[in-house]
Amino acid sequence: MRPIVLVTADRRALSGFKPGPRVRPRRPETWGSEAYVEAVRRAGGEPLLVPPGPPEVIDAWWGVAQAVVLTGGDFDIHPSWYGEAVEGRLDRVEPARTNLELALAKRCLAEGRPVLGICGGMQALAVAAGGRLIQDLPPASAKQLAHEQPTDPATPWHPVRVWGRAAAWIGAEIEANSTHHQAVRDAGVGLVICGRSPDGVAEVIASDEGRPFALGLQWHPELLGDDRSYRALIAAACRPNSESA
Repeated sequence: MRPIVLVTADRRALSGFKPGPRVRPRRPETWGSEAYVEAVRRAGGEPLLVPPGPPEVIDAWWGVAQAVVLTGGDFDIHPSWYGEAVEGRLDRVEPARTNLELALAKRCLAEGRPVLGICGGMQALAVAAGGRLIQDLPPASAKQLAHEQPTDPATPWHPVRVWGRAAAWIGAEIEANSTHHQAVRDAGVGLVICGRSPDGVAEVIASDEGRPFALGLQWHPELLGDDRSYRALIAAACRPNSESA
């Protein structure tokens, strides 16, 4: 049986009207990128989209799911979630989504449910573990890469060097895309930084040796056709009691 994977969804608050002769107001939508869905399926799992909502609703899904994907998106985690004031740029925030994703991440880490965090999902994983973020990366310079690539994210942008157990899961040298302005400063309890871009920005976090599978990537491998992280998640979900690897 294919394991069920909870995949967090996003929301957008639409307004106005659709063009055309009929009255069709634009109303808020819950949605998820098909790239995540297809990556989970290619890896051998079956995705179940989880809309933003109160953390209590996790109980309704927890008994049927074997793994979790915390997705990225065009939003920031407000610094108040890790005890800091806003310092500089802060893009769109979705409190209901962040609240749910942090609760999901904490439960995964506490109960050993395999979890994969993608881009903003990696940041949520770190914050859930008690870590902190860099609120706004410095602008590109001779020493600092541009981490919001101006090209299509379906193409690589910069290399990432990976080490530790994460290298066994996804490889030691990665060509990653880059679509973020926040980044992990420290990974929190039970997680370690084990991959960086050439300018030193944290690009990979993973659970400590001996702990159940948890992996965070600061890029979107599903847009590059790289399913190694998703296959590692599904493999962990299929092991008895979510054993570590």
